[in-house]
Amino acid sequence: MDQEQRRILSLVPEWQELDAVVTALSGGITNQNYRVDLADSSFVLRVGGKGTHLLGIDRARERACSEVAAQVGVGAEVITYHSSENAEVLVTRFISGTNLTSADAARPAVLTRIIEAIQRYHQGPAFPGTFSPFETVRSYQRLALAEGVTFPETLPEVLHLMELIESAIGSDLQPCPCHNDLLASNFIDDGQVIRIIDWEYAGMGDRFFDLGNFAVNQSLNEEQCEDLLQHYFGMVRTPDLAHLHLMRLTSDLRESFWGFLQLGISTLDFDYHEYAYRHLNRFLQNAATPQFTQWLHAIQA
Repeated sequence: MDQEQRRILSLVPEWQELDAVVTALSGGITNQNYRVDLADSSFVLRVGGKGTHLLGIDRARERACSEVAAQVGVGAEVITYHSSENAEVLVTRFISGTNLTSADAARPAVLTRIIEAIQRYHQGPAFPGTFSPFETVRSYQRLALAEGVTFPETLPEVLHLMELIESAIGSDLQPCPCHNDLLASNFIDDGQVIRIIDWEYAGMGDRFFDLGNFAVNQSLNEEQCEDLLQHYFGMVRTPDLAHLHLMRLTSDLRESFWGFLQLGISTLDFDYHEYAYRHLNRFLQNAATPQFTQWLHAIQA
């Protein structure tokens, strides 16, 4: 076993003297993730990225939300959690299955099963903590400016559009447990149910942010967005469809400002500049359509 694998195993005290196979897992743009095979069991070891507390990530809360998700049959079993000056480490049981793509997740048969999984935790025990995409954007902006990050000249317009969305949605919502980062890569089909991983942004929030976040990440079209609501609610109501679309825009805005903040704090080799502007441009393009005003009026009705 080489020195790097020894270093990784040393992050979990009970593993230091064990023989193991450590394999880096690709796909993460916040943390470092590894598969660890010990005898006849496999695990995922996550090392929290530098400065991720600035992104609103509370590792103890992530662990608690992960445990609730596992309890309702959606998440991976939590094995252990270690926090030290050097690293914050979460170990979960490895889930064998198929990692879904955006195209997979948009297929009707798979979409139905994903919605069933989302409903499981939406209707399950409360998560610790709360999540607001609007407060998150404001926090990311403030912290990014403190790190010397430069925002585009469209910033005042962007924040004004966000205020319109926030005002239209209002605050009279019944919060529920939300994942808030429903990328296709966070879904694993184990052959029986769709499992969901990476609960680092989870908290009590607006279910429509989960639905809108899922819809925009999978590039669902209008018909597919209606199918999503039909599966979730058993009907498609105009205010719900407007709420979904407005949260699709808000999801892009959150992702954009997340990218801007990562420009100032992350040490990972990833093009956060391109990521931030790609999501910001899509937000502005969608907010410039005639449908945007229609959604604002429809949700208030």
